[in-house]
Amino acid sequence: MPVAFIVVILTIQSVYMEQKNYILNKEEAGQKLHRMALELAEDLNGDLQPVIIIGIRNNGTIIAEKMGVLLKSYVTNEIKIISVSMDKSRPGKVTLSEQLNFDDSHVVIADDVTNSGKALLYALKPLLDFHPKTIQTLVLVERMHKLFPVKPDYVGLSVATTLQDHIQVEVVDGEVMGAYID
Repeated sequence: MPVAFIVVILTIQSVYMEQKNYILNKEEAGQKLHRMALELAEDLNGDLQPVIIIGIRNNGTIIAEKMGVLLKSYVTNEIKIISVSMDKSRPGKVTLSEQLNFDDSHVVIADDVTNSGKALLYALKPLLDFHPKTIQTLVLVERMHKLFPVKPDYVGLSVATTLQDHIQVEVVDGEVMGAYID
């Protein structure tokens, strides 16, 4: 690819990124994830039951993986990361990446953004046949317009937006680059 063409592409990407209304940059997102890992570790408070973090595909899985890595620095619990797949707009079938026994485990459902609360609510569906010790929810960004009775237990950033606003968490090569209002 010619150098001039690459420069044009990079310039367009740079202009596009500047037009985004960022509410979190990469460093801030990392700090929020670290704080939530510390909060979760404190809540586990020496309880050695396994921790299963379920990330809602796609970006929720990245959040779950980051949380697992951070949490390992603070607890000795066995930590397992899996994902759950569903159609977020019309969740009927909810599929786990791996079938596990959730009995007596600490379960954390992780997502990037909570909009209506529907995805977090439906992610509970596969757990209904088990008896986990705890079930908690974790999101990097929480919007205030929930339509379902879900209040995340761990929140990186709460944002009041209009119903027309959409929040996007930007992930590049498995790294959380920030969040912006679209």
